[in-house]
Amino acid sequence: MKLKTISTLCFAASTMLVASSAMAWESEDGAWSTSANVALSTEYVWRGVTQTDSEPAISGGLDVSHSSGFYLGTWASNVDYGDDATIEIDYYAGFGGDFGDSGVSYDVGGLYYDFPDEDYDAFEVYGFVSYSFLSAGVSYSVDLFDADDQDDNVYYQLDASHDIGSVSLAAGVAYWDLDGTGEDPTNWYIGASTELAGFGFDLTYHDTDVDDSDESVVFTISKSM
Repeated sequence: MKLKTISTLCFAASTMLVASSAMAWESEDGAWSTSANVALSTEYVWRGVTQTDSEPAISGGLDVSHSSGFYLGTWASNVDYGDDATIEIDYYAGFGGDFGDSGVSYDVGGLYYDFPDEDYDAFEVYGFVSYSFLSAGVSYSVDLFDADDQDDNVYYQLDASHDIGSVSLAAGVAYWDLDGTGEDPTNWYIGASTELAGFGFDLTYHDTDVDDSDESVVFTISKSM
């Protein structure tokens, strides 16, 4: 992990916090709005596997949304894979809404993973449906992260959440069908989060059956703007 990269991310996080009042915006008719977020975590875990070699992560994002349900945004974090990759930048766009008065909501879109210093770029399309405290989703990609031995890749996930007072509990399990690799990993998590003095606090346990991957307990402090 390069010091220059961490310094740049720290500066970006500090700038976002200072400018928080300017980041949130809404058009006069209320149709368009923007929001931003910044977070400091003990590590960055994605689909059960650490992306920062069990070291701290600084991340931040910016979103633009429309009252119709359309949204787009970007999110970035430091990473450490033991090679030249130091930053992951994600770009996404989608559309969400409700199926009438059924209480069922949906979210569909696309997500592009960009790694400026390595050839790991990938694109996924995703779809989620939610009802009450449950959410189910599927993500699909081809040749994920430039892996020559992979073809179609499908990630299935089921998540649940429940609020007890000011504390939100969350848990989930997912199965990744990695075609052509001979491995189809499963990962799961359970965690709790709350807000205090305008900041978000989250403690989540992650684990996976991926070989050579350790379980993780991740603590995150975040700020939404």
